[in-house]
Formats: sequence, C-alpha cells, structure tokens
Amino acid sequence: MTTESKTLTRELLAEFLGTCVLILIGAGVVAQTVLSKGANGGQVTINIAWGLGVVMGCYVSAGVSGAHLNQALSIALAVHRGIPWRKVVQYSLAQTLGAFVAAAIVFVTYHEAFAAFDGGVRQVLGPQGTAGIFATYPQAFLSTFPGGVIDQVVGTAILVGVIFGISDARHGVPSGLGPVVVGLLVVAIGMSFGFNAGYAINPARDFGPRLFTAVAGWGAEVFRAGNAWWWVPIVAPIVGGTLGGWLYDACLRER
Repeated sequence: MTTESKTLTRELLAEFLGTCVLILIGAGVVAQTVLSKGANGGQVTINIAWGLGVVMGCYVSAGVSGAHLNQALSIALAVHRGIPWRKVVQYSLAQTLGAFVAAAIVFVTYHEAFAAFDGGVRQVLGPQGTAGIFATYPQAFLSTFPGGVIDQVVGTAILVGVIFGISDARHGVPSGLGPVVVGLLVVAIGMSFGFNAGYAINPARDFGPRLFTAVAGWGAEVFRAGNAWWWVPIVAPIVGGTLGGWLYDACLRER
C-alpha cells in the first residue's frame, strides 16, 4: 500500500469513527429520553448532548481528516475551498457508514428498553413511535416544500457559514478549541431551529440511521412517513451548506 493510500485510509477511518461517535451520543440521548418517557432527559439535554457529540466526534477525527462528519460541509468545502470531489464521495460513504453502525450500536444497547417501550412492535410515528430516535421526521403542520426545505436550508446555511467563520484565521479561534465552538454552534441551532423537524442539517446523520431502521424492524415506512420526508434532510442541507459558505465568502472573505 502506497503512502497516499495509507493516508486516505486513515482519513476515511477518521470520518467513519468521528461520525460514529457523533451519532452514538446524539441517538443515544434521544433513545434515553424517549424510552424513559422523559424521565431521563428532555429537549435541553438532547440539544446539549448533540453538541457534545459534535465536539467529541471532531476531536476523534479533526487531526486526520479535518472532521467534516457531514456531506453538506464536505460539498461546501469542495465548492468554496477546492477539496477534490473524489474525496467528497469517499468521505460521504465513510460518514454514512459510521452513522449506520452507530445507530446499530445504540439499538443493540437499548434493545431491552425498546422491547419494554413498544412490546417488540417497531412503530415509526405515534405514541409508541421510535424511529425518530434515529432519524428526523417533520411536525404534522410542516409542509415538505417549501416549509421543510426552507427549514433545512436555513439551519445548514447557519452551520456551514459559521464554521467558515470559525476556521477563518483572522477571527483568532485557536484550532484546539474549534470543535468546542462548533459544538456550541450545534447546540444553538438545535435550541433555535429544532422545532420544525429536528435539525438534521447533515445528510449522513439522517440517512445512515434511517437506513438502519429500514432494515432493523421499522421497514419501508421510514421512507414514506412525513409525506416521504426522507429526501429533505439529504438535499436541502447540501443546498443550505453551499449557500452558507457562499454567503460567508461573499461578505467577509479576503480577495
């Protein structure tokens, strides 16, 4: 194996492990909250834990791959910072696989709690619905378009635009503290834009666990529920991330 191949393998493993850590903590806190019927968590703990998941995932992977952990960020970096598109594809696969594996680990860890909660009958939505532990679903009032698309475009534009700012050396954020600041950003987005549809703002974070639920007992309903919502957390974050990066560069990047 060449040095270049070894480097790429390590980068892909870093994206896999970083995304896995992110989803382990994020899906884990939602599982604890839902399966305990709110006794062991709530919206605030969910937001904080997702932010901490980002922090830990970044610290696992940042020194090796740059800690994208999100196809929307990878694509924005390809569009605005020139990273190779082939790397975007490779990172995207690693991120999705990491999210899938993390969802499986959370499910196995909480399997008996799932059985106690729903009697072993996996349901997507409703009082015994548990698919939302792993992937996002819209509120009943939210339209797919324009409401849902706007929701994900705005949330991801904020995420990527601010990440571009955090990584801009002119603003003086120490590189070692970057993951903490990004984690705080995710907490802030969750607390301000999480109501409509759970702030996926990351295709891998949503699709990998959704794919797991499809094969682990919830079935194809995970792709039909919410007026076939599944594509929105994939497409809209990519649009939003690219838009957020463009807005930052158009306003503040030095030429």
